[in-house]
Amino acid sequence: MDTVRIESVTLEEFHAGQQAILRELRKIMVGQDTLIHELLVCLLAGGNALLEGAPGLGKTILVRTLAQAVDASFSRIQFTPDLMPADIVGTMIITETQDGKRGFRFERGPVFANLVLADEINRAAPRTQSALLEAMQEGRVTVAGQTYALPQPFFVLATQNPIEMEGTYPLPEAQLDRFLYKIDVPPPTEDELVEIARRTTGSQTPRVVPAADEAFILGMQALAREVPVEERVYRYAARIVGITNPADTRAPLVVRRRLRIGVSPRGIQALIKAAKVEALLDNRKAVSIEDIRRVAYPALRHRFVLNYEAQAEGFPPDEILSEGLRAVPVPDR
Repeated sequence: MDTVRIESVTLEEFHAGQQAILRELRKIMVGQDTLIHELLVCLLAGGNALLEGAPGLGKTILVRTLAQAVDASFSRIQFTPDLMPADIVGTMIITETQDGKRGFRFERGPVFANLVLADEINRAAPRTQSALLEAMQEGRVTVAGQTYALPQPFFVLATQNPIEMEGTYPLPEAQLDRFLYKIDVPPPTEDELVEIARRTTGSQTPRVVPAADEAFILGMQALAREVPVEERVYRYAARIVGITNPADTRAPLVVRRRLRIGVSPRGIQALIKAAKVEALLDNRKAVSIEDIRRVAYPALRHRFVLNYEAQAEGFPPDEILSEGLRAVPVPDR
């Protein structure tokens, strides 16, 4: 695969670029401001997102529109119990050349796209889930001993339906940990429903035009990695992660009573990566404590394990994070 060009991007160009992308998304999407914002953070931080929400909330059209706005390739994989790993990553097929000789050729699967929608990922067997998650982690796939690089940028949006759990295979904690964000998708308000009906039942369809390209997105990701972080901000993020450990003496009572396993080191990586993007989206050149607090819920809510009692009660993970944030003092400058 050809080397992907990375465009040099300034802070002003970053801010203008994200505003242009948002304008294109707003042509199609109604409401869902938090979802759109957090999805953009994941993309620009070089991570992947797990969405949980009822069917029909516009997840597919959102990712398709995002692909059009950044002029990137898009594929959708509908996960089902009979889906096999080869259906995702691709397989070797026998071909015949013009001179009559036979050989093997790699037929790429739908994972070879810039933006991949993994719809209802918990409906596929663990073996198939792992094939996608390995591609997310490594940025490449290996078939028949040959390694193939995935296109860059590479972004996976996986969805889970929280209503129908029969016949599903919940993602193990170690695999959930590979998603930068877990985003809860709320239902639309009455005004948003009316606007959705207006836009989708008339004769006019808004046209999305590219606001960026692959090289520019990679440049935005590179700029985000360069955002400086003060020592006190690193320490604050580390304390938030540490306080989710039930064995930590500083952990609040709800953590000791409700959690079995706390957040892994991937949690602080997610906090810092996402907070860097938040700073740039706010047109700032350094990460603040408020950036860490803003990203804590989507970055951490899927990274700790509730004990059996809390699971049986359906205890909300965000309540644990709220208690944890209250327990960590904000450092002085």
